[in-house]
Amino acid sequence: MARLTETDKARNEAAIRAAMDRILAGDLPPGGKADLKTLAATAGVTRTGFYPKKNRDGTPRPGPYQHLAEEFERRLQELRAAGEIVDPRDSQIDRLKKQVDELKERIATRDEQLAELTEFKTLAISRLAAQYDEIERLRTQIDAVGNVRILPAPGLGTAPHP
Repeated sequence: MARLTETDKARNEAAIRAAMDRILAGDLPPGGKADLKTLAATAGVTRTGFYPKKNRDGTPRPGPYQHLAEEFERRLQELRAAGEIVDPRDSQIDRLKKQVDELKERIATRDEQLAELTEFKTLAISRLAAQYDEIERLRTQIDAVGNVRILPAPGLGTAPHP
């Protein structure tokens, strides 16, 4: 693998900084996010340069653009802390979370209403059953007494008293 010349490294750093400014300003490519993968793709560099490397003896050394990755993450965190939303997906996620909370609240309200209506229905049915039982008891009582007579239905055109 060929080593980067200082000219190539400077050109890549300039491209990364320009891409970083565009991404942090909210100018994301289609399908991109505010992350290192999109930064590398937008700048036209490999993303492996953003991560630490290992020397042949196993000791770690910083990647050629690791300082830019750290700067990008720091600036992104500062924007988020200031309340700015760089990635439109973040605002969409926030909007959807609010919508979910609202829907959960509506469901809880509906559940309360449903419980109240179920309780009312149970009470109404028990009252109707009690009224029916009372009517049946009174009918049985009337039949048992025997001194109640059913009056004949008045005929049409007849006077109540002769």
